[in-house]
Amino acid sequence: MNIQAVTQLSSMWSFLLESSLHYGLNAVLAIFTLAIGWWLSSRFANALDRVMIRASLDATLRPVLRSVLLWVVRLVTLVAVLGQFGVQTASIVAILGAAGLAIGLALQGTLQNIAAGMMLLFLRPFQVSEYISNGSIEGTVDEIGLFATKLTKADGICLFVPNNQLWNSALTNYSRNNTRRIDMPISINFKDNPAVAIAALEKLLLADERILATPAPLVVVTDYAESAVMLNMRGWTTTSEYWAVRWSLAQNVQAALTAVNCSIPFPTRELVVTHEAQTRIAG
Repeated sequence: MNIQAVTQLSSMWSFLLESSLHYGLNAVLAIFTLAIGWWLSSRFANALDRVMIRASLDATLRPVLRSVLLWVVRLVTLVAVLGQFGVQTASIVAILGAAGLAIGLALQGTLQNIAAGMMLLFLRPFQVSEYISNGSIEGTVDEIGLFATKLTKADGICLFVPNNQLWNSALTNYSRNNTRRIDMPISINFKDNPAVAIAALEKLLLADERILATPAPLVVVTDYAESAVMLNMRGWTTTSEYWAVRWSLAQNVQAALTAVNCSIPFPTRELVVTHEAQTRIAG
């Protein structure tokens, strides 16, 4: 082997050794940066969460702000890791822009959910711990995310609803107002005196301290059905006491009417047989 070949091999070996050391050190630094960045993102997010709790920030916004800070730190970490290998920031921005366009076209529905989530957080048609209904969907709000809202149904089942579905249709919020009206339809026999029944039901309403004095409780005749006089018993109570009061009234209505000799009728039909009909039947 001549001297020139030995020199070339020595130069190549030196180049490979230097390159290996350089890229190996960059790889170690990149892994270390990634690990530290991922760890710091969680620590910063948890610290922000504690600060927001101490500041009594709305529970609706806390998960969103926490997620935003978490992923901002992680994205900065990823950019720093790519910089370890000589990737230019302009190239990263161009790649992210192209990827964002492609992803945006492919995930139009998902982006609609994000936009709807931002509108829900900004306009606040509902908040965490409120009970809402949207068609066949109803439950207590546990968390409003950028993509979906987490609900707990009345039977304890967890439900995730896309934000777009909640934003683009009519929604009922049962918890927003402090008071709520109870309307209970009651029927009595035609032979009973409606005034006596109304007085008994008004007494039942006034006896419950959970029924508000303003607006005043009210019992009225609303209709004459085929086999009953229809009454409506109406009273206002606090939203938190609504179901307890309604169930209590329903349990005591029959006793209140029975005490004044009024009754809740069964559906009945009256059959009148004329003399001519009797003759035909007998014949």
